[in-house]
Amino acid sequence: MTADALDRTVRAELSGLPKGLSDIVARHLVMTGRLIDEDPEAAYEHAKAAQRHAARIAVVRESLALAAYATARYEEALAEFRAHRRLSGSDAYIAVVADCERGRGQPRKALELARSPRAEKVDHDTRIELLIVAAGARRDMGQHEAAMVSLRVPALTSHSHEPWASRLKYAYADALLGVGNIADARMWFEQAAAVDLTGETDALERLTELSPTEDTRVPDKSGAPPRH
Repeated sequence: MTADALDRTVRAELSGLPKGLSDIVARHLVMTGRLIDEDPEAAYEHAKAAQRHAARIAVVRESLALAAYATARYEEALAEFRAHRRLSGSDAYIAVVADCERGRGQPRKALELARSPRAEKVDHDTRIELLIVAAGARRDMGQHEAAMVSLRVPALTSHSHEPWASRLKYAYADALLGVGNIADARMWFEQAAAVDLTGETDALERLTELSPTEDTRVPDKSGAPPRH
């Protein structure tokens, strides 16, 4: 593992640090990225070390925010995402921030963020992620029907293979389960699996859990989104 493995744009952010310190921070960031999926606690320790050396660098605070989120340290993640936004001016993680609010038991704050003017300025993929988080917040509050309806957006019927498409279909299937519509949920898990080329969801595993004998209801129009 060397500092050279770090993305060039990230290295540029570290260029204002002394050479030796820049290399140390870069190595910690490299290890954070490599470990965050397989060993999030170790990734968090590397991100924390990087932050101790370079707390005023946006990418360092971003790295720690993501690692804290991955280890369910939601309060710390929120603080780090806010620091990253102050330093970078970016709202790219607004959906993750909203999910942190859910994680700390504040679904109403997640919904407030999803409805805020900030939410209107982000790109399409981020808006979809925020929509999914907001639906989850509604389910946290016991509003299962509202969660399902909120996901009936034009993008739901997209045939895109981008990660947001499979995640949106998956979230809709899960919301259908929340209102007891297993037949339609099965259909939407199938659609999520069909466009999920990168293993973004466990839609196939969920399908195997839903045997056809579990639900004798005939799928009805309540589970179908509007056609556009």
